[in-house]
Amino acid sequence: MKRTNFFKSIQWKLVVIYALLILVAMQVIGVYFVRSLERQYINNFSQSLVDRANLLSYNVSEGIAANESDSTTDQQLNQLLDQLLSEFTESTTLADDIREVQIIDTNSVVRATSNQNNQSLVGQRTASTFIQKSFATGGAQETLVYEDSNDRMRVVAVPIKSEVDGTTTGMIYIEASMKSIYNQMEQVTRILATGTLIALIITSFLGILLSRTITRPIADMRRQAVEMRKGNFSRKVKVYSDDEVGQLAYAFNELTDELMEANATTEAERRRLTSVLENMSDGVVATDRSLRVILMNDQARDMIGVAEEEAMGTNLQSLLAFEEEIVIPEDGTMPTKLIDLSTDEELFLVRAYFSPIQKHSGPITGLIVVLHDVTEQEQVEQDRREFVANVSHELRTPLTTMRSYLEVLAEGAYQDDELAPRFLETTQNETERMIRLVNDLLQLSKMDSKEYKMQKVKFDFVQFFNDIIDRHEMTKGEAIQFRRKLMKRRVYVHADQDKMTQVIDNIITNAIKFSPEGGTITFRTMLRAKRLVIGIKDEGVGIPKSNLKKIFERFYRVDKARARNIGGTGLGLSIAKEVVSAHGGDIWAESEFGRGTTIYFTIPFDTIVEVND
Repeated sequence: MKRTNFFKSIQWKLVVIYALLILVAMQVIGVYFVRSLERQYINNFSQSLVDRANLLSYNVSEGIAANESDSTTDQQLNQLLDQLLSEFTESTTLADDIREVQIIDTNSVVRATSNQNNQSLVGQRTASTFIQKSFATGGAQETLVYEDSNDRMRVVAVPIKSEVDGTTTGMIYIEASMKSIYNQMEQVTRILATGTLIALIITSFLGILLSRTITRPIADMRRQAVEMRKGNFSRKVKVYSDDEVGQLAYAFNELTDELMEANATTEAERRRLTSVLENMSDGVVATDRSLRVILMNDQARDMIGVAEEEAMGTNLQSLLAFEEEIVIPEDGTMPTKLIDLSTDEELFLVRAYFSPIQKHSGPITGLIVVLHDVTEQEQVEQDRREFVANVSHELRTPLTTMRSYLEVLAEGAYQDDELAPRFLETTQNETERMIRLVNDLLQLSKMDSKEYKMQKVKFDFVQFFNDIIDRHEMTKGEAIQFRRKLMKRRVYVHADQDKMTQVIDNIITNAIKFSPEGGTITFRTMLRAKRLVIGIKDEGVGIPKSNLKKIFERFYRVDKARARNIGGTGLGLSIAKEVVSAHGGDIWAESEFGRGTTIYFTIPFDTIVEVND
């Protein structure tokens, strides 16, 4: 799990938010407080200057009135005014701030000044517009800023009133520096800044402690979410409080328990579904809405013959090689399709059943295709059709012949001494042929239904084989020769003698039928891995390689016309195959076209006894 950077965490954001709130609050309070304090300082400073100026104005007015009664000279008046200014500047509490005090008469002439550097102004007319405005308004005050020193000065002008008639007899002009006020304001601002900094530090520390009470449970829940993503539902979130965050932790733990149960249920269902899919004998293919394959079990892959990585994402139509385009109808019903997956060596037929993937009445989101192997079923059905056709054909020919001959006999041929016996003989032969055919069919039917039980006994198969050959040798005629290559041993087997006789008779009869005049039939016995191998070879026309595997099928004939002419039913080798298989053996044929055919079959043996010459 990647660790969260502190400067990107909620804890950092909460600390910043708290700090910004305190900073904004302190700034608002500081600005309001400093502005109000500044106005108060300026008002108090101005009021103090005005009060001092009024006191000076009163003293000057008293002094002028006393001197006027004594008929003093201008020089004496000037001395009086200088004395008053000196006493004023020494006695006032604003002595350090007052830069200059001037007494100006009604003609705007400076009569006295407290600034020793400006004594040259005494007796001169001032050109100050502020003085002119003060005379017009009866007094004024304002703040001046000197650009060269950036020093703020407060100037106050208070009129001097005559005690006799109250007229304005002059003006008291005071100029005082406001530097002390702004020095105090800087100290206050510095104190506020220091307080703000201390408040920010304390707030940040408290913000970290407070944010940890929120972020610690969140971080714990985040770690739990990561563990849940890995599939670990055993871990629980620690509950630190009973507030909203604590309730969230409780809910998170309950969610973990429910997810654990749901995950266990889902996993069990998934395993059950996987087990069902993998153990199904049918193939299952699932697609999405666009018919791209999203799931396929092993049986389906084996049937189609593709690898999983090749099949995933492949369109279903190209995967199953459908000639017609697959379209999912709105109602979701689709007919089954028979798919031919046969190769040159093997027949393989699959029937596809389609089922839509749909949630309740919502849209169809995909398709499930179940592939069922119907090769055996189709093969049985095909064999059944061929069997019915073959039986019908085999019975129709003799019945047609018999009907024709009987019709001729019924029309009067029975009175013909030459035709009647020949027609009756032919009818009798066809009847016997039909009887043999029906008997063979009944025997095959019993063996197919497993109703027939073998009467197995122990006997010497080599001697048994010799006896059968002797019997056929007496009836074969002189045109065909027998050659025996049999072992000089006694090989004992457990078998049904009647059924094994029928097998050997069928094979020898076929060899005699298809052997040319002067041909030789060779009989051979061999031992191969606990099995006795019997071989019967003729020198007939042989069987093409393409037909070798088919000669054991029912009603199969390589040369149908010749086999029917010589009375064969086409079931002899089929019966032989069923009998040999019932004894636990195998039967097969080897042939070279034009040079003869050899029929081999095997049978398990019990013991072997050597025979002394």
